[in-house]
Amino acid sequence: MNKYQWLDEYLRGQKGCAKDYKAEWGWWRYRVGGKMFAAVCLPGPEHGIYGGRELVTLKCEPMLGELLRAEYPDILPGFYADKRCWISVFLAGEVPDELLRDLCGSSYQLVFKGLTKKLQREIEAGLQAPGSI
Repeated sequence: MNKYQWLDEYLRGQKGCAKDYKAEWGWWRYRVGGKMFAAVCLPGPEHGIYGGRELVTLKCEPMLGELLRAEYPDILPGFYADKRCWISVFLAGEVPDELLRDLCGSSYQLVFKGLTKKLQREIEAGLQAPGSI
């Protein structure tokens, strides 16, 4: 199974996840409660170090993001995102699958915790339609 296939299955498996395609950006977005927690894209060559390599962008605690970028050359500041709170991981890079899975779960949790308590309860109970706000 290729990395994107298991990644897509894992992201879609998060409670309340809605997946959509943002054509203007060329991004597959994964959202919970209307808020993005992951995006997969293939930036063009005009995007410098991000260009020509498929990547996933994830929300991340700022200090952890710094540590990860120092340890893994295939983890960069978030592509087209707040560079302090988002990271991008090259899918064909050398980041272990287990770490990538953990980062995806953490990203989901960070976004989920930022939702209203009411919305969190609805999602937990399966009452919230995926992607709804």
